[in-house]
Amino acid sequence: MIQVQRILVPTDFTVSAESALTYGKEFARAFGASLHVLHIVEDPFLYHPSSEISVPPLDYRRQMEKEAREQLEKRLTAAERAELHAELVVGVGYPFLEIIRYAKSQSMDLIIMGTHGRGPVAHMLMGSVAERVVRKAPCPVLTVRHPEHEFVMP
Repeated sequence: MIQVQRILVPTDFTVSAESALTYGKEFARAFGASLHVLHIVEDPFLYHPSSEISVPPLDYRRQMEKEAREQLEKRLTAAERAELHAELVVGVGYPFLEIIRYAKSQSMDLIIMGTHGRGPVAHMLMGSVAERVVRKAPCPVLTVRHPEHEFVMP
């Protein structure tokens, strides 16, 4: 039998990520697993290759992390956090790398994440965090696209 004890749901607070979180909550309930909800704040310092470009102050990054934490806390009620043994985590860096790093370091059994379903040109230019996670993840990955097929009853 497959044992799923730790589920990771990365979120960027989009509609597709909300769909994935719905699935994550239900899978956690079904398996009696703990739920980890992760948001990665993209580090503004990573995108400034030249000193000629003004670099945002450290306070800006802290504010982004604080706002992300507040957004995570809105996604699960206190009762859900207790029931699902939920961990709400804010990281900083490149999203797909930090998702993989977190999944490995916390020995995740399953990752459930949203995918935006962008067109081929946008995908070619920007890439896909979900696609990269699927290729590099240390565990199975379930991708959820909005609007998803409703397996979860409200």
